[in-house]
Order: sequence, then C-alpha cells, then structure tokens
Amino acid sequence: MPVIARIGPYRVYYYSHDRSEPPHVHVDRDDRTVKFWLAPVTLAYNIGFRAKELRDIRRLVSEHAAEFLEIWNDKFGA
Repeated sequence: MPVIARIGPYRVYYYSHDRSEPPHVHVDRDDRTVKFWLAPVTLAYNIGFRAKELRDIRRLVSEHAAEFLEIWNDKFGA
C-alpha cells in the first residue's frame, strides 16, 4: 500500500490492487479509516471517524484531490 501523503496525523494511501475501482484514496489515523472517491470527492465508507473529523478529512482530500488524482493516473492510467 503506497503512502502518497502524510497530512498532520493522517496517512493517505491507495492499494495497488484497487485499479479496477474508480480513483480514490484511503485515509487512516490510529485505528480509524475512511475511503473517498476522488472525482468527485465523495465518501465511500467510514470506519470510526466522528462527523467533525470526517468533514475535516473531506476538506483535506478536496484540497489535494487534483494531486491525488494525478498520482492515481500515473500509477494506473487515466
């Protein structure tokens, strides 16, 4: 699982075997995890994050979505 960013306490990554899914990132902190689709930025699932922190993470993903999408496309193709 390549880590593509560390933003504050969050680790942002994708799984190499996720190529058959639309572009997305996983974000972890401690034992919590969330997955966001990138185009458009949409919540796929959340395990453990409370609503306020989830909104903060969504904002971070939105701010970096173009960069994350570029990394995804470089790895898996557009």
